[in-house]
Amino acid sequence: MNIIYNQIRELSLKYENETANFLAKMIQTPSFSMKEKNMILVIKNEMEKIGFDKIRIDDLGSIIGTIGNGPRLIAFDAHIDTVYPGNLDNWDFPPHEGRIEDGKVWGRGASDQLGGMASMVYSAKIIKELDLNKEFTILFTGTVMEEDCDGIAWEHMILEDNIRPELVVSTEPTSLNIYRGHRGRMEMTIEVKGISCHGSAPERGVNAIHKMAKIVNEVEKLNDRLKHDDFLGKGTITTSLFESGSPSQCAVADYAKIQLDRRLTWGETKESAVAELEECCKLAGVEDAKVTVLQYDAVAYTGKEYSVEKYFPTWKLEEDSNWLKSASTSYIKTLENEPKIDKWTFSTNCVFIMGKHPEMKCLGMGPGDEDQAHAPNEMTRVSDLSAAAAFYAGFVAELNNN
Repeated sequence: MNIIYNQIRELSLKYENETANFLAKMIQTPSFSMKEKNMILVIKNEMEKIGFDKIRIDDLGSIIGTIGNGPRLIAFDAHIDTVYPGNLDNWDFPPHEGRIEDGKVWGRGASDQLGGMASMVYSAKIIKELDLNKEFTILFTGTVMEEDCDGIAWEHMILEDNIRPELVVSTEPTSLNIYRGHRGRMEMTIEVKGISCHGSAPERGVNAIHKMAKIVNEVEKLNDRLKHDDFLGKGTITTSLFESGSPSQCAVADYAKIQLDRRLTWGETKESAVAELEECCKLAGVEDAKVTVLQYDAVAYTGKEYSVEKYFPTWKLEEDSNWLKSASTSYIKTLENEPKIDKWTFSTNCVFIMGKHPEMKCLGMGPGDEDQAHAPNEMTRVSDLSAAAAFYAGFVAELNNN
């Protein structure tokens, strides 16, 4: 059996330069949320070159490559949009140059998360070449709009196209570790109203900013008493935006709103998080405050309009999961090393896969490092690309032999 895993590793090294060049080509194709069309065409061309059995682009614009026609369905996922470069003065080279140098591929998206796309596409080439798959229909999804709204592309695939794999392997950066969960998150606002009057006599009105200040103070205290999970860590909340309004600069504010970033640990839900904020408002003595969970509305590059609530549930794969055991076994056989089992700090598409649909399991393993995400001078190691491709192919081989 080890012969197969040796062959997988040998092929991953054989195709290492092609994988790196594919990543460089993607970096050279700017692909921001709702502007991913050209990237999708680059990926489609690579899938055609490799010989995927089926390739299609869904209504939201995600690309879905398929190999195999087995009775069971699994998927590998990478989002193919990136954040903008930001301040170019912080970069030592053009962000979309796609430079390959010093054993690394450099540029925006190298780790987050085009490297995962490159590795999984070339893992499909290995799987086909070694005929590793009999049991599964395997989807390789390049998903859109994740940076703007993580999970939206998968919510669309699940609800609109009824795509429901048993397992989805996220190829977000993990430094080649195996991840089995992360905290969820929510985006919420609190709004309060006041009564304006001339600023020279503020006692005649009710200042909405002063009302909101009391609420913000209670929110800060709430952060200290949120739940903790031994694996995922502590829930958190922070005020991220503040706005107010008044008739003039010489008037008492009659409106104030804050936006909140809420990170949810295990056991925390949308309902519990909203109730906590409503309690904060009561403790602040503000009875008329309005707590709202935000809605995300956008138009994809295809012209498709889609909307989801900005509640991204917490998820974690069980420690004794057979999927996790198979992943660990194949990791050892393929990469000849013990995997570290860990979690992401940030959020991924898995929130709308396992988070909202717990019967569909998720785990993660990807090239690149989490701390490279959204950073200037982003890079991923070329050796990570071939190692991840080998792991994906080895994982399929292991699942087919179970």
